Amino acid sequence: MPIMTIVTRSGEERQLAVNPGLSLMEVIRDAGVDELLALCGGCCSCATCHVKVDPEFAAVLPPISDDESALLDSSHHRDARSRLACQVLITKAMDGLRAEIAPED
Repeated sequence: MPIMTIVTRSGEERQLAVNPGLSLMEVIRDAGVDELLALCGGCCSCATCHVKVDPEFAAVLPPISDDESALLDSSHHRDARSRLACQVLITKAMDGLRAEIAPED
């Protein structure tokens, strides 16, 4: 079972054991981190699950889609590490992943 670190906006770090197959958004939501709004419920239509993933995991993340990229363009906080947590499906290769919840727009 992969272990991930989620960093809240206040800098609190939470280590979570996660089940592969869930989205990163589901993992964060189920852990009770209320900073991640995920208003669309994971449909890739709102960008309220914006996270920043450590670059060392870029190669194991699914490719960013045009829709995800367009939604992230609406954020003032987008950078090379930005992803929508609803679009990142957890795999065993993501063990050790660290994701920060992006500042709210």
